[in-house]
Amino acid sequence: QVQLVESGGGLVQAGDSLRLSCAASGRTFSSYVIGWFRQAPGKEREFVSTISGSGVSRSYVNSVKGRFTISRDNAKNTVYLQMNTLKPEDTAVYYCAARSEYSSTLRWEFWGQGTQVTVSS
Repeated sequence: QVQLVESGGGLVQAGDSLRLSCAASGRTFSSYVIGWFRQAPGKEREFVSTISGSGVSRSYVNSVKGRFTISRDNAKNTVYLQMNTLKPEDTAVYYCAARSEYSSTLRWEFWGQGTQVTVSS
């Protein structure tokens, strides 16, 4: 079982930066792929970024490439999402999720409660 808690959201202006954190419980954190997702009002939840258990492999949705950076500190059981040059269209509730690297499916097993990011123009 993995419990995830997001933090770091807030209200910022366009062009500002925020760093989101996803703190996880559990002793085997390094064996979990962590993903960030977001959901804007009236829209479907969308994938933002993922990072492998070791931190070597990372992926991003095209709309955030070059602006967002995902990283992890396995000693602290935490994954970060550094968001730079924020745009109003980045406004959403951001969620982190976890799935085991050894799972036979790609289903995201565990989810956090979300943190609100609001970017004003």
